[in-house]
Amino acid sequence: MKKIVILNGSPRTNGNTKALIEHFMKDAKSAGNEVACFDLQKMNIHGCLGCCKGGQNPESPCVQKDDMQQIYPVYREADVVVLASPMYYWGISGQLKCAFDRLFAVAECSPEYENPKKECLLLMAAEGNTESNFAPVKAYYEGLLSHLGWKDAGIVYAGGNMDPGDIRDRPEQLAQAEALGKAL
Repeated sequence: MKKIVILNGSPRTNGNTKALIEHFMKDAKSAGNEVACFDLQKMNIHGCLGCCKGGQNPESPCVQKDDMQQIYPVYREADVVVLASPMYYWGISGQLKCAFDRLFAVAECSPEYENPKKECLLLMAAEGNTESNFAPVKAYYEGLLSHLGWKDAGIVYAGGNMDPGDIRDRPEQLAQAEALGKAL
């Protein structure tokens, strides 16, 4: 059994990213994993201050006290981090970037700023559906994992999805998310 934390960067309650998450979660849970999902749009999370004053208290690592307090303990215990986001201007959403930046406070708990070792997955819905469309996100994701020392556990690039619910007409994309959930 693995502990999985999903950081949902979509602002849409029932959008295409959420559908990917639901299909991933269904099979991840049926495989016996423990799954927690945070809908970041609904949370009060402020941007990183870049103060480098975190890490003083492992239970509450950031100097800012907002809804990241709910995420930190789950993140620390997680074996797998799922980054779920719609593509915004060829990158992850601001909601996801904001929350992920704040995880640096956990690394500050280590004198060497060492990040906890995790596996990571990326679930991304987008309008565009070409390799070049996803290239900037691919480069960001690969660079992030390389610098953190994390292992890639899979990616679903779900292109061709503009309007909320479009992905429901693409069962092959939802099946990819299910397969990743089942494989963990």
